Amino acid sequence: MEETFQRMIEDEETSLKEQNKMFNVIGYSKLIFAGLFFVSVYNAFTRGTEHREIVLAVIEFVILLFLWHYQAGLRERMMYSEGMIAINKRHLERLSGKWTQFPDIGEEFIDRDHPYACDLDVVGNKSLFQLLNTTHTWYGRQLFAKNLLYPDFTASEICKRQQAIVELSKDIKFTNEVEYETGKIGADEHSSKLVDALTDKTLFMKNRQLKRVISAVPFLSIAGLMIIAIIHPELFLKAAIGCWSIQIVIWILGVVHTQAYLRRVYNLPYLVSAYRNVWKRMIDKEFTSEKLIEIKECLKDSDVSAIKAIKDLEIIAECISVRSNVIIYFVLNALFLWDYQCVFLLERWKENYADHAKDWFLALGEIESLICFANLPRVCSQVSLPTIEESRKVIKAKKMGHPLIQNEVRVTNDVGLDEQIFIISGSNMSGKTTFLRTIGINLVLAQSGSLVCAEQMNFAPMKIMTSMRIADDLNEGISTFYAELKRIKGIIELAKNEEQVLFLIDEIFRGTNSVDRLTGAREVILQLNAYDAIGMITTHDLELCELEKHTKRIWNYSFSESYQDRKIIFDYKLKAGRSTTTNAKYLMDLIGITK
Repeated sequence: MEETFQRMIEDEETSLKEQNKMFNVIGYSKLIFAGLFFVSVYNAFTRGTEHREIVLAVIEFVILLFLWHYQAGLRERMMYSEGMIAINKRHLERLSGKWTQFPDIGEEFIDRDHPYACDLDVVGNKSLFQLLNTTHTWYGRQLFAKNLLYPDFTASEICKRQQAIVELSKDIKFTNEVEYETGKIGADEHSSKLVDALTDKTLFMKNRQLKRVISAVPFLSIAGLMIIAIIHPELFLKAAIGCWSIQIVIWILGVVHTQAYLRRVYNLPYLVSAYRNVWKRMIDKEFTSEKLIEIKECLKDSDVSAIKAIKDLEIIAECISVRSNVIIYFVLNALFLWDYQCVFLLERWKENYADHAKDWFLALGEIESLICFANLPRVCSQVSLPTIEESRKVIKAKKMGHPLIQNEVRVTNDVGLDEQIFIISGSNMSGKTTFLRTIGINLVLAQSGSLVCAEQMNFAPMKIMTSMRIADDLNEGISTFYAELKRIKGIIELAKNEEQVLFLIDEIFRGTNSVDRLTGAREVILQLNAYDAIGMITTHDLELCELEKHTKRIWNYSFSESYQDRKIIFDYKLKAGRSTTTNAKYLMDLIGITK
């Protein structure tokens, strides 16, 4: 993939250089023709408006307009090339590990009470969200986070999402174009509020008769003034001043209300062209997967087309944007009651399209979310589509690795958790916790309809519950140990009430003495076993491994290390059976705590 992104960057850089050269040539040409135009105009006036000079001036002016229009288009293409270069560089940063510097970590989605979000690095700093997120709209960002944190899809929905994600992952050009266009929109709440404003059908003025009168006043005034100009031209000025004065009074009386109504869509002119461009790309694209075709059909409904709606909205946006020029804004309100006309146009648009608009914005958000998951095979060197097994609680995988670890150093393991509980022992830093996170984060991906970081994976959709990064709460007066008790109590309750539960518990009851830890850990494992939950528990207490002898569902696995030239070497490979090595004393010797 690195070569692909590098080649795309080089192609765009080459294109950008050519565009820059042409842009400069057009700029100089505009100066030349502008000078020729003014010379021709000067000659036409000084030589008695000779026909030849006037024709030359007209030709030069037309060429000048053409050059101006061509240069504007060239500027758009240059911005596109710059955008593509930036997007592909971010893809390279994901591969090189520099993605941890990306600013959007999904901070507002961090919830310490979530069943697994913080423990599995789903959101937050150095998280799956930070790695894969390419959304730029509010709905896209919310949907991506929701799909990671609350994946609640049926087996058929997961299959449809898998097909869509695979299709998108193979089309880098299209996904980059969507990211480029949505990058002009912004994912803050202003975008969400804009959608709310466009779908809010509350009437500005409930009195329809009064609305008709205000709409008609400017045009009746103009018609009346035209008649007066023909019949009594000497009265025209007085009549015009009178009419316009009345309209200015009407405008001033309603300015607070019209501004309040239009204020919700003031940023519309800056966003509408971006929405139009990205919707058009989605409609023009030939999809093959069922999910993407459904999203496309939502936009191109024959009766209510998103493109027709956005073009109409673009006209309204241009009308609203006039307010940026104070003089023109005042004149248009004096002549046409401009603010009122904009309000009525917007109301008419809502009447025609408001019922469908939110679905269009959600469709774009859905595409963005799917594209995020499509980034995984561009980051991980080995991915596959997981297979769903609904008949029993199972997670089986070959060469499963952690997607947040770079390809060069990622170590993979085979997994065969089939209605069992694994007790995983091993020394410090041997890979126990990372292994638990590998299982959990890949199951999150699988249940979201994504590919996974494994050569092969079979899974049953399950509720995931973890206990890893336990923190105390000074405000609530809760110690680390009590916080862990609450967390594990939640796991037991979930296992008791749910049929499909996967638990991942790291270093169970580390916050208490060894006697109480052993007693409590045994009780927890036996209760989870009684409720038929499946999962994994890591521990340094090898006494817990004795539980394997008492039930067929509990199996021992371990990680180990070796020593060479006063260095500890970890292979991070899962092995059957309990751990036979320890390294705490050696590590203390190594850093000089003990001798």
